Order: sequence, then C-alpha cells, then structure tokens
Amino acid sequence: MELDLWWLAYPLLGVVVGFFAGLLGVGGGGIMVPILTSLFLAQDFPRDQVVHMALGTSMAAIVLTAVSSLRAHHAHAAVRWDVVRAIAPGILFGTFGATFIAARVDTVPLAIFFAAFMAYVAVQMLLGIKPRPSRNLPGALGMSAAGVGIGGVSALVAIGGGSLSVPFLTWCNVKVHHAIGTSAAIGLPIAFAGTVGYLVNGWGAPGTPALTLGFIYLPALVLVSAVSMFFAPLGARLAHRLPVAMLRKVFAGVLVALCAKMLHSLFA
Repeated sequence: MELDLWWLAYPLLGVVVGFFAGLLGVGGGGIMVPILTSLFLAQDFPRDQVVHMALGTSMAAIVLTAVSSLRAHHAHAAVRWDVVRAIAPGILFGTFGATFIAARVDTVPLAIFFAAFMAYVAVQMLLGIKPRPSRNLPGALGMSAAGVGIGGVSALVAIGGGSLSVPFLTWCNVKVHHAIGTSAAIGLPIAFAGTVGYLVNGWGAPGTPALTLGFIYLPALVLVSAVSMFFAPLGARLAHRLPVAMLRKVFAGVLVALCAKMLHSLFA
C-alpha cells in the first residue's frame, strides 16, 4: 500500500479520538498509542522505535486538546490554580525525565507497561472505582513528589494525567468538579514537557522515517489533531443524550482490545 493511503487512517483516528474525548472526558493516548503502533508497524517503520514514536506523537497531539480543555474549565471557575502552581514543578520534572527512561527501554517492555496501565484504567471505568476523601493536600514537598509520580507515569503511557491526578486530588478532599478542572490544567504541562522530551530523546535516532521530529511523526500529529478538534465538541454535545455510563464500559473494553492487538502485533 502506498504511503499516501496510510495517511488516510490518521484523520479516521482523529474522529475516534476527538469523539471519545468529548463524550467521556478521556485523553486520547489510550486510543492513539496502540493504533499508531499498529499503523507504524504496517508501514514498516523501525520495529524498535514504533512504540516510542506512538508515545511521542500521541503526547504532542494532546497539547492542543489540553489547551482547549484548560480554557473551558477555567471559564467555569473549576481550576484550583494554587494546586496547579504547587504541583507543576514536579509535573514538569517527572514528565520530562520519564521520556529519557522511555527512550532507553526496549519496545516490548514499554508496550507491556502501557498495556498494564491501560488495563488498570479500564478496571477503574468498569467498576466505577472512586477514592474516598480521607486527607488534605500535602505540603510543598508532598505536592512535588505527587507531581513527579503523575508526570512520570503520564509520559510513559502518553496521557494527560487525568486518570491519576483526579483520584489523587479527590483523595485529598478537593471537590470533584475542581479536581477535574484542575486535572485539565495539569494536563498542559504534562503534554508540553512530554512533547519536548520525546522530541529531544528521538532527535537523530537512526532509521526514523521521513517527516519525523525526534519521536514525533508529523503527518500523524497534524492529521489526528486537526480532525479531533472538530469532533470533540460533537462528543461533548452527545454526552447529554447518550447513556454515558454504559459507553464508558464499552470504551474500557475497547481499550483492553486495542492493547491486546498492539501486543499481538509486536510479538507476532
């Protein structure tokens, strides 16, 4: 198949990513990474770099989504900026630092870690697990440590951090709508630091395909981002008309299936 025909898959991926992001309030990494990995393998990109490229491209695609989400939550006064300021240094350090770890881990172990984390996210969705508020926000050192952990895992699985930061903030007695809005704001430094990290670590990597900056494949980035921006509002509007609770469970099953497909492609 010609390369130009493969490019048609990226706008279709953008439709799915944008729709579910708007409908369920989830980041696109869980969908983008396994699908991009499979697409990159099908295009005969270097096997030892496909997961790294999928992570880097997904993280870069999240930047625009994070900006849009941040503005929307800020407009509704749902962002705790005091929390953002306290956790942001750790977020930036953890996210950027973890990209150096990811760049030095082989493709298969990295894919297994991603699949295991997405299985955790899927179980959360299926069972509706929510932590009970049991403590207050920690001090500066504790917030920095939490930021390093949230940012580090987010960089390794190319997510905006919501599946970690929302439970953490809820556990620390932050009101749910503030936890969600603040998590959206935290997603921007995660996406920015992760994008820079994957760009730096992939710069000059041997064998990367044309139109690649670091571990970021530009055609996928541009086409997925451009389309997802249009379909996210559609998903958000339908969120009030469709049975979202059931759809979250379906989405959890899709995540598991995509991760299984990715692992099968790598091991086959």
